[in-house]
Amino acid sequence: MRKPGFLFAVGALLLGFVVVILGAYTRLVHAGLGCPDWPGCYGFLSVPRSDTALELAQVRFPDAPVETFKAWAEMIHRYAAGLLGLAVLGLALLALRYRGRGDYPLKLPLGLLALVICQALFGMWTVTLKLWPQVVTAHLLGGFATLSLLLLLCLRLSGRLPADIGLTALRPWARTVLLVVIVQIALGGWVSSNYAAVACVDLPTCHGEWWPAMDFVAGFNIFQEIGPNYLGGMLYGEGRTAIHFTHRIGALVTMAGVLLLAWRLYRAGLRATAAGLSLVLFTQIGLGMTNVLAHLPLAVAVAHNAVGALLLLSLVWVNYRLRPAAIRVSTKRSNAVGHWTPG
Repeated sequence: MRKPGFLFAVGALLLGFVVVILGAYTRLVHAGLGCPDWPGCYGFLSVPRSDTALELAQVRFPDAPVETFKAWAEMIHRYAAGLLGLAVLGLALLALRYRGRGDYPLKLPLGLLALVICQALFGMWTVTLKLWPQVVTAHLLGGFATLSLLLLLCLRLSGRLPADIGLTALRPWARTVLLVVIVQIALGGWVSSNYAAVACVDLPTCHGEWWPAMDFVAGFNIFQEIGPNYLGGMLYGEGRTAIHFTHRIGALVTMAGVLLLAWRLYRAGLRATAAGLSLVLFTQIGLGMTNVLAHLPLAVAVAHNAVGALLLLSLVWVNYRLRPAAIRVSTKRSNAVGHWTPG
């Protein structure tokens, strides 16, 4: 039976997906510093448009001339993220209201609220630290984590129990593949934040070589100092090549892991799940290859981020599906919530 707030949670999940796509778009059109301050834009609640506002913006930020398109891209993303924050706050308040029900999730909505607050801080630091790759990547991962937790909350509120306990033998592999996908998403974020997406423009080789010249120390130096402005990146070619090439290797590992999981799901009788997971995987691989060969077209790059989110959500759903069902057992000792045993 559905619990109160289910449709609200579904709406928040859809909004979260839009926020992730808008974030990718903002990053790909180089609008991460479209507004040089936070949370406003040149000291205004919206993008300055009048002559007086534009003059004042230029006085306030003489080194950051107003680029209307980039400023609006950034502010629309912020508005959507703010709405998502309010939605998550509403879910947390609902959880507090129904906390007396033993089966109503409380920790998950409160954890989501804490995560969204952290995301707001990372959004601020993305601007104030001027696109420092560590912060940009962490902000991207936080967005994907928010999506994952929103999906889990929807599943919990849907009232549907996980799978038959006979399928739980697949859980260790499903968890491993989920971890691999998370690492691959982090690598993708590192590629994007270091502007390494077009470091290699040929396939399957890179610069015409199977093992091109690479500098892994420079490419994965997470202790690099904060520069004045990271827009466009600061790494030289061999550092960016190392990042890009590692992401390619990660894609091969991810493909092998997801396909093996899909095969095992198919053998276990979950054929629709296996087919859907495979479809999302091959779509993502195709988009990644197109990004390289077509030199990162905007629509394809945004879709690559969106399908990456779908792949993560698919694996979160699979892991939930494989979790052993639980049956609440009442006791006569008190009115306290009973313990749970595998069903």
